[in-house]
Amino acid sequence: MRVVFAGTPEFAAVALRQLLDAGHTVALVLTQPDRPAGRGLKLQPSPVKQVALAHGIPVMQPRSLRLEGKYPEEAAEAQAALMACAPQVMVVAAYGLILPRWTLTLPPLGCLNIHASLLPRWRGAAPIHRAIEAGDRETGITLMQMDEGLDTGPMLRKAALAIAPEDTTASLHDRLADLGGRLLCKVLDEAAAGPLSP
Repeated sequence: MRVVFAGTPEFAAVALRQLLDAGHTVALVLTQPDRPAGRGLKLQPSPVKQVALAHGIPVMQPRSLRLEGKYPEEAAEAQAALMACAPQVMVVAAYGLILPRWTLTLPPLGCLNIHASLLPRWRGAAPIHRAIEAGDRETGITLMQMDEGLDTGPMLRKAALAIAPEDTTASLHDRLADLGGRLLCKVLDEAAAGPLSP
């Protein structure tokens, strides 16, 4: 499968590594711009960018993908790059930007989002923290077809994960990241064999 991958933190980097290990072609990576970090506040690449560079994958870091937004030149450059690499699907995991309509409709298989909760519970940001704080006994991964809303597209697949009493947001994050990558690879294998349906 020819993939464009959009993600930023370690949660997304785990899925990107699993995609590569499974033999998918990642033609382009989109990630957030480098941010200051550490004692010296030096610019640091995101975990996703680090994985991409280690594998020789082209990286773009537009501040926006909205063609009529605050950074139209960056959005237009990203659009041209996406069209040139002709992905079959775009995978999104904790990217940090809202995708405009043109991105959602560009790949033939659309955009698939790896969300770290069993939707509809805990839509939006920080679903892992919310599940721990609420005392949930179960969470999981939802792989969904993205639309223009926030976590509102059709749910394609879910995988549940028990929350142990000793789980922290960090330990749950790591288990969910691994589960998300595995579920993504399974769904992409299904997509290669025929149309996906909820």
